[in-house]
Amino acid sequence: MRKFLSHHPLMSLIAMLLLTAACALGQAPKPAPAGTESARERAAPRFDIANIDKTADPCVDFYQYACGNWIKNNPIPGDQSSWESFGEVYEHNLVVLRQVLEKASANDPARSAVQQKIGDFYASCMDEAAANKAGYKPLQPELERIAAVKDKTQMIELMSHEQMLGPNPLMGFGAGPDLHNAEMTTAAIDQSGLSLPDRDYYLKDDAPTLAIRKAFVDHMKKLFSLIGQSPEQSAKSADTVLKIETELAKAYMERTLRRDPKNRDHKMSVAAAEALGPNFHLDRYFAASGAPAFTELNVGNPDFFKNVNAVIESTPLDAWKTYMTWQMVSNAAAWLSDDFVQEDFKFQQAITGQKELQVRWKRCVNATDGALGEALGQPYVDATFGVEGKQRMLKMVDALETALKRDITELPWMTETTKKEGLVKLAAIRNKIGYPDKWRDYSKLTIARGDLLGNIYRASEFETRRRLQKIGKPVDQLEWNMTPPTVNAYYSGSHNEIVFPAGILQPPFFDRTLDDSVNMGGIGLVIGHELTHGFDDQGRKFDPKGNLRDWWTAEDGKEFEKRASCVSDEYSSFTAVDDLKLNGKLTLGENTADNGGARIALMALHDLMAQAKQDPDKKIDGYTPDQRFFLGFGRVWCQNITPELSRMLVRVDPHSPGRWRVNGVVRNMPEFQKAFGCKAGQPMAPENACRVW
Repeated sequence: MRKFLSHHPLMSLIAMLLLTAACALGQAPKPAPAGTESARERAAPRFDIANIDKTADPCVDFYQYACGNWIKNNPIPGDQSSWESFGEVYEHNLVVLRQVLEKASANDPARSAVQQKIGDFYASCMDEAAANKAGYKPLQPELERIAAVKDKTQMIELMSHEQMLGPNPLMGFGAGPDLHNAEMTTAAIDQSGLSLPDRDYYLKDDAPTLAIRKAFVDHMKKLFSLIGQSPEQSAKSADTVLKIETELAKAYMERTLRRDPKNRDHKMSVAAAEALGPNFHLDRYFAASGAPAFTELNVGNPDFFKNVNAVIESTPLDAWKTYMTWQMVSNAAAWLSDDFVQEDFKFQQAITGQKELQVRWKRCVNATDGALGEALGQPYVDATFGVEGKQRMLKMVDALETALKRDITELPWMTETTKKEGLVKLAAIRNKIGYPDKWRDYSKLTIARGDLLGNIYRASEFETRRRLQKIGKPVDQLEWNMTPPTVNAYYSGSHNEIVFPAGILQPPFFDRTLDDSVNMGGIGLVIGHELTHGFDDQGRKFDPKGNLRDWWTAEDGKEFEKRASCVSDEYSSFTAVDDLKLNGKLTLGENTADNGGARIALMALHDLMAQAKQDPDKKIDGYTPDQRFFLGFGRVWCQNITPELSRMLVRVDPHSPGRWRVNGVVRNMPEFQKAFGCKAGQPMAPENACRVW
């Protein structure tokens, strides 16, 4: 999920380690513009042929054809850095969630336990006057802990405490499925500790990167000054943090290499992990976390621990204390007094180009969802989804799985041996739709009205401890890694499951008032996308149980890589912004899933139409079913985005921009070219199309 510098109370290592090899659909939920309620907030977005730019040629630029009028009529709201279907839908969801939370925050003695927790958390967040009066006092106990550290062993123990609260200084520690025994949960450590989105922000010296680094230093100076440091002190502190984080960045594994789960697969004994970097004092770190005892763990990037070991020794204790202070201040800034909030947002502007800070109630809805997502999700589901929606989705998933089964069976380049294994894996995929069958129990989490930062820290610590306690235990197959209101979906290789929260199961992704063609181009293609992730360049390395095991013949593996290289090279030729090209290797999995998902969604549509004996040439609003399928697909990815965010996403996001999620797919589909009468050689009908699935 894309969520940069969100200060989400649960944005801890556990969500970032990629231990479950989860592949999310794309854009994270985004709050709406400041000010009065807008039309965007009152009405859910829908498919509408008025969005089509009929002056464009669909065979030259289908994205412009499908989205041109939408792009023109939907500028980026002031508090957004991009605007697309995800933002539109979540904008609509926010209104529902706000109504739930305002009712729950009324302090009625008859409230249920769930209402008390979500209501008091939200009420505490909404009390801006109290936050402004408190300044940074709520953070002071943590800063005093850091100041009292006397040696590097204590430092490591305190870093373990800090990672329970949200930041992940120096390293990350979490739990996830054992890559070779997916039914069991194992401990894992990995690289962590950076404030900027990617290692390249510390290591590259092009003009845009240098500008971001300067803004980062200025940002640190300002926040250090807000906790009482002099201008000279704050400048020195900022320089210290930048030096430490640059050293950490040098030890980071490059992002495209991390895409291969084999590069993150280093199971070893605790003693062997400790030998990689004795100065990490892992025994003290683990003990301080309260995790259960364990003898083995996975080390995501052993070189990080080897290389940073010397940095720990050579960097003075006072410098590390400055770094720890920064981690805590930066993590808390969005929830302190307004001077901290405004400075926090100012730096976000430099990264994303966002013009306005979102209104507080929307920030507080998001914070409540982050801290208490499955408590807030219960009334949300009651208000928006229900059993009927779940049954409709299960029927559609079944149609997509049937289409993918046929696609695998009929693949001309794959041998029968691998096909047989692939069909076993497909049959084993678990489908999670709408909301969990078992809700998370928050009864042991204390939420105190009037204690915003305390609530955030307790919620983060509760979630981190809950996950750590899984170490050495069987994997909970009923657990979800997205909250029900989330406008997204994901596939997990380690769990071999697809997950569709209720939040995304509405227009323009899914609209029960429209024909199957549009819905298959929307949510149908999303389902196909997630299913295909099980067979993309990462997913194909996991077997039906979720173990990291090669079930391909050597011959088929080579054939896959040849076809995947075609996709990688194709997308690397696309321009994201200015002269920046996409990183075809970074985006390979998502592009493979988009292409495969479109193909099997169209197959499923044709199957449904055949079963219903529908006329494949019957037009609605002047378009055939196949044309409406592609237009429904295009509508989902209509997008406006700031240049600043585009430049950042090229470096860090495994998803292509909306334009290329659409055009990159249709130019590889003969079915599209037939539907719109494209001639060979036109931009949407190139001679050398790519196909994996």
